[in-house]
Amino acid sequence: MFTGIVEGLGTVKRLTMKGADAILEIESGISLTEASLGDSIAVNGACLTVTTKNKDNFQADVSAETLSRTTLKLLQAGHKVNLEKSLRVGGFVGGHFVLGHVDATGRILSQTQKSGSLILAVEMNEKISRYIVEKGSVALDGISLTVNKLEKSRFYVNIIPHTAVKTTLPAKKEGDWVNIETDILGKYVEKLLQSGKGIDKDFLAQHGFLDK
Repeated sequence: MFTGIVEGLGTVKRLTMKGADAILEIESGISLTEASLGDSIAVNGACLTVTTKNKDNFQADVSAETLSRTTLKLLQAGHKVNLEKSLRVGGFVGGHFVLGHVDATGRILSQTQKSGSLILAVEMNEKISRYIVEKGSVALDGISLTVNKLEKSRFYVNIIPHTAVKTTLPAKKEGDWVNIETDILGKYVEKLLQSGKGIDKDFLAQHGFLDK
């Protein structure tokens, strides 16, 4: 689990295909001292497992499933990526709970400068539109952001100067693709509603939301 607060940027050294899967090697822009083999690191919002590492670099296996759902398949040597190590128990959650399980990719439709901030319009897949709400949270390339405005097939986010300096988003161009992870809360609520039992006080008490 992650928080969507990018710790630093990494540089892709190579993406090597192995059949339908791949091996991704990254020159890390964050300290790997506390990272052990088997630990998770979010790369542009996709949770990957560290398989080898040294002081400055790490490798991760990328499954065919991850390649099919994310922009990682587009990475080339020299590309910058957002990096975040997994959340430690008791750690500070500065963004929102991000699983590193990318739902879909979206295309940047426009970039508008406004009062020092950058407004991005992102096209979204119709299948995930129901999980995106105005003033709710969304992760783009692993960055926790707030949805400023919502339309039928697109949403808008505000990139403040601090986020611009610390992440890859300002380098994106119109037409570029980004990884989108919606807020997990909406998916759980949808599943509960689809159970057919409805949500009432008894249901909330049974699942620990209220005292019985």
